[in-house]
Amino acid sequence: MITPESNDFQPGIYLINKPRGRSSFSMVAQVRRLSGIKKVGHAGTLDPEAEGLLIILVGKDYTKQSDSYLKLDKTYEFTVKLGETSDTGDEEGKKTVVSKEKPTQKAILDALEIFTGEIEQVPPQYSAIKINGVRAYKLARKGEVAEISSRQVTISSLDLLEYNFPYVTLEANVSSGTYIRSLAEDLGKKLGTGAYCTQIIRTRIGESYLKDAVTLD
Repeated sequence: MITPESNDFQPGIYLINKPRGRSSFSMVAQVRRLSGIKKVGHAGTLDPEAEGLLIILVGKDYTKQSDSYLKLDKTYEFTVKLGETSDTGDEEGKKTVVSKEKPTQKAILDALEIFTGEIEQVPPQYSAIKINGVRAYKLARKGEVAEISSRQVTISSLDLLEYNFPYVTLEANVSSGTYIRSLAEDLGKKLGTGAYCTQIIRTRIGESYLKDAVTLD
């Protein structure tokens, strides 16, 4: 991995700290402008509302390595709000109040145990999954509900970091292809409260860590 100095990007692999509110594509476009190199890509997208580690590959010798990074497991720290749902699974969506019931910490810990291991997960309606060649989020924006098949993912660990109702902060080590927004929604369903993510931070991809990432100007 290379740390750019003064945004001086040469061909290589870079660990970037993506801020909340920016798309992964916009980060790639910025590096393309700064480097003057056309072949630039990323190794695993982050939702615009998510933040944290984004691996950016610069130069054709490196962009062709993207598949090896896409398959790596990842770590996320995320905060869930109980009692409401969001049609996007995050702060950006339309909220619906489900319950004002306050689950006990034991109930939360018991639910987390259920979602640890190999589980079936349905990706969110607002996702880049293709349905008959069309991205699911494009259908969702038109008010259409896509039929998205479940997939098997692995949650190797799911730990409670803090519980201050209605907010629950968790850390998850997950396999490639896991959607944290779906995990939060499933947790809300299990607790009977509804839930959505208020913050998602990716802190690790394989052996690469957010603490080693740089922030673009």
